[in-house]
Amino acid sequence: MDEKIRVVSLGGLDEDGKNLCVVEIDEEIFVLESGVRFPDKTMPGIDYLISNFDYLKDHRSKVRAYILTHGHDDEIGAIPYMYKHVPAPIYGSDVTLKLLKSFCEHIRFDHSLLDLRVVKPTSDVYIDGRLVHFFHTAHNIAESMGVAITTSLGNIVFTGDYVVENNATKDYLHDMNAIARIAERETLLLMTESSYADRLGYTAPKYKLTPLLNHFMSEVNGRLFVSLFSQNFYNIDEVIALAIKYKKKIVFYDQETSGLFYNLQQVNQLLIPKANYVDLADLNRIRASETLVLMLGYGDRLYKKIIALANSLQEDRRLDLVNSDAYFVAAPPSSNVEVIATEAIDDLYRSGVKVKNLTRKDILKMHASEEDLKMIIATLKPKYYLPLKGSYRHLLANAQLALSMGLNFSHQNVFVLDNGIVLEINKERARILPDLVKTGDLIIDGKGVGDVESHVISERQKLSDDGVILLGATISFKTKEIIAGPDVQIRGFVFLKDADSILREIIKIFVQTIEEAFINNEQNLLTTENLVSENVLKYVRRVSRKSPLIIPTIFRL
Repeated sequence: MDEKIRVVSLGGLDEDGKNLCVVEIDEEIFVLESGVRFPDKTMPGIDYLISNFDYLKDHRSKVRAYILTHGHDDEIGAIPYMYKHVPAPIYGSDVTLKLLKSFCEHIRFDHSLLDLRVVKPTSDVYIDGRLVHFFHTAHNIAESMGVAITTSLGNIVFTGDYVVENNATKDYLHDMNAIARIAERETLLLMTESSYADRLGYTAPKYKLTPLLNHFMSEVNGRLFVSLFSQNFYNIDEVIALAIKYKKKIVFYDQETSGLFYNLQQVNQLLIPKANYVDLADLNRIRASETLVLMLGYGDRLYKKIIALANSLQEDRRLDLVNSDAYFVAAPPSSNVEVIATEAIDDLYRSGVKVKNLTRKDILKMHASEEDLKMIIATLKPKYYLPLKGSYRHLLANAQLALSMGLNFSHQNVFVLDNGIVLEINKERARILPDLVKTGDLIIDGKGVGDVESHVISERQKLSDDGVILLGATISFKTKEIIAGPDVQIRGFVFLKDADSILREIIKIFVQTIEEAFINNEQNLLTTENLVSENVLKYVRRVSRKSPLIIPTIFRL
C-alpha cells in the first residue's frame, strides 16, 4: 500500500536559524534538525529562540527519531529543551553527538537523559524498521551528512548544509559516490539548503582561510592572535596546519577554547601536535614570534571576548595586547550581531595592534552556491523539489534555479513554503494543505522555555536603551500624608543638562499624583502607581525624548 507523506517546517524558513523540518510518513514522524536562533539586540537578556513545537507534542507518539545532519547550534540546540516533552532516539555522527553533549553541558542539561545513536556519515541504518541512507557531506564542521529516508513512493532526500568539494580530507568529504547510489532509486522529494542559492558558480574555494592567513602570518613578527567561531572546524584545522608550517605554538585563550579542543580530541578531531602546543601558564616562556593565541567563541560571545581583550579587561594580564601584536579576525558576523562585531573591530584598531578583519566579501561560509545545488539536483532528478533554510529571497532563488534546469520542473512540483505550511504528497500528486500548523518563537531565558512574556522583553529594551527611574514613598491613608520619602533614583538615564531641575519636577509629579489619590479617596495602590508611571513618563518623554522604565513603589501604613 502506498504511503501518504506530509512535510512541514516548524522553523528555518525565511529566517536565519532554528531549523526544524518534520517529515511525516503515515503514522511515523522523523524530525530533521532541531536548532536554536540567536536573539538580536532588541531582545536583551534572552539566550536563544527555538521553534514552537506544539505539533510534535500533540503527535509525540508518532515521533520515531531526531536526525541531526551536523553539530551547529542552529541544527542541534533545541534538542535539550524539546526532549523531555517529545522523547525519541537521536541519530547523528560521532562528532555531531559530541557537540550536542557539549552544548548540553553549556546550558547545564544532563545529556545522559538523551537516547543518542551514533551513525557513520556514510551508512545505511534501519530506524524503527525503515531504511535510512546517510551520506557524507563537506561542510565547515566535521562529519556532516545528508539523509535519504526510503518510502514506498521513493526517497525523501535532505542534503543538510554542504558544498561540492573534490579535494577535502576524510572529515570534510563530499561523497558523490554515496549520492549516486541513492540516485539509483527514484527520488520522490529533494530538500536542499538555500542561503547561497543566489550566488553564481561553486562555493569552493572561497571558504578556504589558508591563502588569507598564510599571507598575513608571513608578515607577523610579534604574537599572533586569531579569533574564529567555535564550530568552524574547517578553518580551525587550517589554522592548526599553518601553525605547524610556521613552527608556531598554539596557546588557548581561555577555558572555553581549551574545553572545545578537549571534547573533540575524544573523537579524534582538531588534533594539535605536542610540539605546537603551549599551556597559557607558559605563555611568557616562549618567543613572541612563535606565539599564536587562539580565541574561539559562539555567536556574540566571541565579539564580547574581543572587546574585553582590546580594552585589557580579560582575566589574564599576560594576554594584554601590545603594539607588536597582530590580530586576525576570521569571523564575519551574521546580521543579528553586526553591531557588537563592529564595536569589537573598532576597539581592536584603537588598541594599536595590526589588524586583519575578514568580511563576508573576503571569505564565504561552506554553503551550496548555484552550481553546487545544480549538481545535486541533476544527480538525483527528484519528482518534487523543496528549498529549505534561508530568507524568502534565497528560497525563491533556489526554486527558480531548479525551474531553469530543464528537468520537467514547474509550479506543480517546485514549492516555496513558509513555516507552518504543510506539503502533502501521495501517489497521484503533491499539494499544499489549507490548514497551517502552529509555529512561532519560543524564548529561552535561562532554563525557562517560552515563559518570558512580550511585556518583559519590552521592559528589558527600555532598561537597555533608556534606563530606569525608581520612585518610592510610604503613605498613611489615615492622616492622608506621605510619611516617608519621596525618594527617586535614576539609573542609566543621564541628563546632559538641567539634571537637578528635571529630578525636582519628577518628585513634584510623584507627590502631586499621590495627593490627588488622597483627594479622590483612591484606596488601590496599584492604580496610584500606574498613574505615577503614566504622569512621570509623559513628562520625561517631553523633555528628553526618551522612554525609560518607570517603577513606582508605594507602601501603605
